[in-house]
Amino acid sequence: MAFEISSEQEMIRLMARDFAKKELEPVAAAWDKQGLFPIDAVKKMGELGLLGMMVPPEWRGSGAGAVAYSLALQEIAYACASSAVTMSVANLSTEPLLKFGNKEQKEKWLAGLAEGSLLGAFALTEPGAGSDPGSMTTTAVLKKDKYIINGTKVFITHGQYADIINLIARTGQDKGTKGLSAFIVEKGAPGFKIGTKEEKLGLRASNTVELVFDDCEIPAKNLLGNPGEGFKVAMHALDSGRIGIASQATGIARACLDEAIAYTKERRQFGKSISSFEAIRFMIADAATRIEAASWLTLIAADRKDRGLKFTKEASMAKLFASETANASAYMALQVHGGYGYTKDYKVERLYRDARATTIYEGTSEIQRIVIAREVIKD
Repeated sequence: MAFEISSEQEMIRLMARDFAKKELEPVAAAWDKQGLFPIDAVKKMGELGLLGMMVPPEWRGSGAGAVAYSLALQEIAYACASSAVTMSVANLSTEPLLKFGNKEQKEKWLAGLAEGSLLGAFALTEPGAGSDPGSMTTTAVLKKDKYIINGTKVFITHGQYADIINLIARTGQDKGTKGLSAFIVEKGAPGFKIGTKEEKLGLRASNTVELVFDDCEIPAKNLLGNPGEGFKVAMHALDSGRIGIASQATGIARACLDEAIAYTKERRQFGKSISSFEAIRFMIADAATRIEAASWLTLIAADRKDRGLKFTKEASMAKLFASETANASAYMALQVHGGYGYTKDYKVERLYRDARATTIYEGTSEIQRIVIAREVIKD
C-alpha cells in the first residue's frame, strides 16, 4: 500500500516542528534535569489543536486525523520526548469518550479535552495488573445513584495534572476481563487522591503518579458505555495509543540519527572525520533504514484508522518495531559519541534514557508480539 502525505497534513507537521523547535527544544534538557512538568507548554499544544487531533470540529477538535497526528507527534518527540508522551496520552483520553460516550458526556468533557482546556489521563495499570488487566482488583460498586470506587492505579501519565481520569474498574463477579467497566473520574471527586510521584530513569518531564481511590464517589452517569464493556473500551484506546507511542519512538529515533550524523562530521580521529569510517557509516545506514521503515509502519496504521479499517495488527507492528528501533538508534548514537555520549553535555544521553520506556508502556514488546501473532495466525 502506498499513499502520499496531503498538503494539509504537511502543514500540520511543519506547524508542530516550528512549535517544537521554538518552545520545546531550547528548554527540554532543563525540564528533564528538574523533573518539571511543562504545564504552560501543554496548554500551548492545546491551543494549537494538538491535544484533540482525532476529535471532529463539532466537539471542538481539529479533526486532523491519525496520519496528521502521527506526523505532528514525531516532531514533538524529536525535540522533547516527555512532551510527546503527554500529547499522546491526552489524545488517547479523547478516544473512549468519542466512541463510547453519550451526548451529555461529550458535551461535558470531550470538547474541553479536544481544545486543551481540560487534560485527560488513562488509568488501567495496577500494582498487580499490568500486561494482564484481567487480574485487576480496583472495584466500582453501584449504590443508588453513585459508584463507590476502591483500589490503586500506578504509572499514570500526568495523573497529577489531569482534570479527568478514564478509569477501568471491576464491576461484576465475572473473572478476567468480562467483569470490567469504564468510568470518568473528575479531579476533586470525594475519596480520590494522588499517591506517589515516580522518579523515573527517563521522560523526566512527563509526570507519572499513583492514583488512590478510597471509597471514591462518582455519579452513576459517569459510567462510560455499558457495564462490562471496560476491556473493550481499554483495548480501543490502546490500539490508538500504540500509534502514538510508535510516533513518539520514531521521533526519538530520528533525533538520535541526526545527533549521530552531526557528531561524526565534527569528531576527528586519525586525521579525518569519523563520518568517513566504514564502520560508522554502516551503523548510520542501518539506523536510517530502520527509522524509515518504522515511520511507514506507523503511518500505515494511522491511515487505516483514518479510513475506518481495523488497525489492531498494524498498530502493534508499528509500536513494536518503532520502539525497538528507537532503542537501537539511541544505542547507536551513544556508541558513536563514545565517552562524550555518556555525559549530560550531549543530547544523546537524554535520548538514550527517554527511548527505554517505549518498549514498555502501551503494552510491552512481548505483548505486541502476542497481539501480532494472534492477528496473523487467527487462533
